[in-house]
Amino acid sequence: MSLAVRWIRLLMVVSAAGFAGTAFAIRAMMDGPIEQYSGAALSAAIVYTIVICIRPPISPLSAGSATIAYCWFIEFAQLTPLPAALSQRSWFARQLLGAQFDLIDVAWYPVGVIPLIAAHWLLRARTRSRTDSAPALSS
Repeated sequence: MSLAVRWIRLLMVVSAAGFAGTAFAIRAMMDGPIEQYSGAALSAAIVYTIVICIRPPISPLSAGSATIAYCWFIEFAQLTPLPAALSQRSWFARQLLGAQFDLIDVAWYPVGVIPLIAAHWLLRARTRSRTDSAPALSS
């Protein structure tokens, strides 16, 4: 595993922890729609960092698409009784699966992911332009 991949993975773990900390801080300080909507957006951001951590060379659009598809899958799974039953038994399951379906969350997942896709794309383009413009080593 290259050093760059290790740094990317470390950055994604730190980013996921930062997003989770932000979500819990908002939940502790606020109540109402801001807490709910930011929670959906930040949970999608956490999933995006996990996707990048698992597969660092993935394209931003593929990572974003996989993230949104996963979030929507989990949200629509809440229409079945299984996530609610698991969430009643475990705090961790409640954090991962939620407890009840909310159509508004479906709209907020992309809000949490689109800025990350843009940042990922810009960083990738910047890194590639530096690599392409670096002088060739002559022997």
